[in-house]
Amino acid sequence: MDPRTVLAAALLTAASSCAVDRPAPTVASAAPPPPRIEEPAPPPPALPELPLGGRTIFPDYRLVGYCGTPGAPALGELQGNLSAKAKALTARAAQYEDGHKIQPVFELIAVVVLGFPGADGKYRRRVDDSVIETYLREARRAKALLLLNIQPGQSNFLTEAKTFERFLREPDVGLALDPEWAMKPRQRPGVVWGQTTASDINAVADYLSSLVVAGNLPEKALVFHEVVREVVKDERSMRATPGVVIVKSVDGLGSAHAKVATYANLMERTAPGVHAGFKLFFYEDTQHGSSLMSARQVLALSPQPEYVMYE
Repeated sequence: MDPRTVLAAALLTAASSCAVDRPAPTVASAAPPPPRIEEPAPPPPALPELPLGGRTIFPDYRLVGYCGTPGAPALGELQGNLSAKAKALTARAAQYEDGHKIQPVFELIAVVVLGFPGADGKYRRRVDDSVIETYLREARRAKALLLLNIQPGQSNFLTEAKTFERFLREPDVGLALDPEWAMKPRQRPGVVWGQTTASDINAVADYLSSLVVAGNLPEKALVFHEVVREVVKDERSMRATPGVVIVKSVDGLGSAHAKVATYANLMERTAPGVHAGFKLFFYEDTQHGSSLMSARQVLALSPQPEYVMYE
């Protein structure tokens, strides 16, 4: 055999042997991914509050308000230059602090009773939505609650309340009911006293409560005005409703002595959980030499009013 062949074979054998004995090179593994940093969850949206903060009305606040409707000075001060009226309300309301924060109130008569049937025979008219929008805008500038007052004529409170649902879904809008103008069929406003029942008021409270729950809203005020006992039947069966505070506003007319007597008489049968309110009239209370009751006189009433309204 050719010595070169033998040498080549030997070299090949040696190379093969080296290849088998040498460990295979290792492949570097990929670096582990960096730990995942969890992004903090966004904060929950802030819950809607009352104009001056918080979500409950009583006992922190005392409500003090003006009422009225556009173009009808006889129905109250809250018409005309609303900005000027808001300033006057703020000044008057300051007299009622007495350990409470004062929450101003605009009580807009949004359903106005009529002495004639009207287009649908219901003896009432509704103000335009544009009017409510104006009052709501001015109320917000004054950090006030807006209450939509209903004088239903021959309609009914719940029907009228539901026509304002888009406003009642706002956190700063509530309702006021005027039972003396709730007429039965064939009754004419101004001829006899109107009348409602505790059941009717409870139904409106339930409706408001459903809006509060659905929108996670702060408490809503539901005021009912009472001038004589006859206008609210079975009053003591009125009941508490979640998210709604019911206020009974006593509307007695005349001298301070007469108003105090009316207040005492009507508050005797107030249902448990219903809050006290008191109404003063710039014109009717100052006839025949009488003077408008002072804040000090109003605060001396028992129970002390939690809503004081001026017309």
